[in-house]
Amino acid sequence: MEKSTRNDNESEFVALLTSGQAAIVAVVRALMPGERGAEEVVQQTNAKLWEKRSDFVQGTNFRAWASSVARFEVLNYRKQQARDSRLTFSDELERTIVDEVPNLSDDLPQRQLALRQCLSEFKAESRDLLLARYRGEESISQLANRVGRSVGGVRVTLTRLRNALLQCIQQRLDTEEGLS
Repeated sequence: MEKSTRNDNESEFVALLTSGQAAIVAVVRALMPGERGAEEVVQQTNAKLWEKRSDFVQGTNFRAWASSVARFEVLNYRKQQARDSRLTFSDELERTIVDEVPNLSDDLPQRQLALRQCLSEFKAESRDLLLARYRGEESISQLANRVGRSVGGVRVTLTRLRNALLQCIQQRLDTEEGLS
């Protein structure tokens, strides 16, 4: 009987872990924007959550617990890399991110689909500019040099593109919401 209970608990934990993946990925990506090690940290987080599964109290907020573990895995990764991050957050901001992610809605897959669809509607030049900037491939100044424009001009263009992208995504999500 004891083995059956353990299997049931493990199955429940796997279900929680699976449903919590979007939150875990969101925390890691928010704390490590543009860093290539984010996927590795997500995997480390999953392994650590499995290792600590007996510490999780059934009935409590799994996302909050998993987000906290993810934050510590990001910190561990940064220490292991022994390098300065291009972008570092204060402890307060990291705690805020970890606290807010569990409150996010479960519509991340719909948002990602809307993002991909909206990006595909942009002209190739605009899409490439956005992607180069937000993948962390180039600074604004490097982008400006590459496209032969001023830094200020590139900033204005990126702001306009971001606003258009946000509006497109919101319209798609609103339309989808109206259909359901």
